[in-house]
Amino acid sequence: MSGAERPELAAVPETALWTLWQRAVEARRPDALLHDPKAVELVDRIDFPFAERFGTSGLQSRLQALRVGCFDREVADFLAREPRGTVVCLGEGLETQYWRVDNGRAQWLSVDLPEAVELRERLLPPGPRQRCLAADATDLGWAEAVERDRAVLITAQGLLMYLSPPDVRDLVAACAERFPGGSLVLDAVPRWFARLTRSGRMRTPGYQAPPMPWAMDARERDKLRTASPRITAVRDVRPTADRGPLAALLPLTLTAPVLSGHRPTVTVLDFAGRPQWPA
Repeated sequence: MSGAERPELAAVPETALWTLWQRAVEARRPDALLHDPKAVELVDRIDFPFAERFGTSGLQSRLQALRVGCFDREVADFLAREPRGTVVCLGEGLETQYWRVDNGRAQWLSVDLPEAVELRERLLPPGPRQRCLAADATDLGWAEAVERDRAVLITAQGLLMYLSPPDVRDLVAACAERFPGGSLVLDAVPRWFARLTRSGRMRTPGYQAPPMPWAMDARERDKLRTASPRITAVRDVRPTADRGPLAALLPLTLTAPVLSGHRPTVTVLDFAGRPQWPA
């Protein structure tokens, strides 16, 4: 704990420290699946008992890297298609995706609760193309801060599982209706995992995961269409690993019926309507 920053966050905002730690643990490995020097830098700056609180599971850090990699690929693909687009990150916490995939031209908007934004702005001061907005993602006022003359990709990484099912449905529907031609990338935990968090059984000696009200099994993905008629496509984003045991296990996890239907998922929703940015 060599850093000067001493964050004190409530249970759900504190998950930003958990994900930051997992990325840094993975990034320090010589065979890392995720290269994230900014996460390593932040962990070294923050005065927090990361290892004691969250543990040092190599498997956990690798699984987190796989999830992050799914989001990174989708954002990078979007910026390749729309170099001057806007990436809206809901519940971003201390995610360092900007430093991994930014193309030098895009606009980035981070939307999070006030205590999370205050910490982010101290640790990661926004640059000229970055903005932070202190707001609840379920309060759609943040949508008014998004410029409508650019293509828009919205990400909700590690967020929706902490919302109620009605709030998830309303948020997805609102994004579809307010951002014609845009897309939303979201992740979900399977129902068995959420049940463990709600019963208090998802814990380690130093940490207990907050309850997760919303969950979705992989086979339920298409139900997201029912949130809005403006959702035109629902696509699964599958993790990839090119080395180690995970490279051999992933194909089985993704195809075996018993496993594939009950795994964490990353999903892209595409929205109908004429884009509102200039041709």
